[in-house]
Amino acid sequence: MGKFYDIISEAHREFIERQHLFFVGTAPLQGDGRVNVSPKGLEAFRVIDEHTVAYMDIISSGNETSAHTLENGRITFMFCSFDKTPNILRLYGKGFVVLPNSPLWEEYAPHFTIYPSTRQIIVGKIDLVQTSCGYGVPMYEYQGERDIHFTWAKQMGSEKLEQYMVEKNMTSLDGLPTDLSIQKNS
Repeated sequence: MGKFYDIISEAHREFIERQHLFFVGTAPLQGDGRVNVSPKGLEAFRVIDEHTVAYMDIISSGNETSAHTLENGRITFMFCSFDKTPNILRLYGKGFVVLPNSPLWEEYAPHFTIYPSTRQIIVGKIDLVQTSCGYGVPMYEYQGERDIHFTWAKQMGSEKLEQYMVEKNMTSLDGLPTDLSIQKNS
């Protein structure tokens, strides 16, 4: 049976910190727009306080979360345990992007390891926490993080990474602008 909470408790924080994988979900307002669910790892998620979370986001082939939160703010994070104790935790709230060189960067960046390929930080202001059983989630064993992204980013270099973002990260699949495109065009 699911339980609901108004804040991220210490027990919730401890559960989140034990997970190596989380999912972020966002969607545009248009009814036929594409819902985005992205898996994330790299120990990049932080609970800032009982209503605020953030994750360090690296350059990738799309930027749906930025476009959707820019348009409407809606964001959901999901964590589930893959060990012997089944549990699912969801965080619901409003999200926004913090770009390098923005006024909020110095507030959030110190919480993370910032890499040359760090694209942005996604922040969520959480207004609802839900836990549920997770009885249907299979058990898996964590073996470690992949280093493929960092090898790729190093080979690309800063100029090519910047060009890659221009080509791949300025609009969503549905044509919505991202925070990067707003910054570039201002």
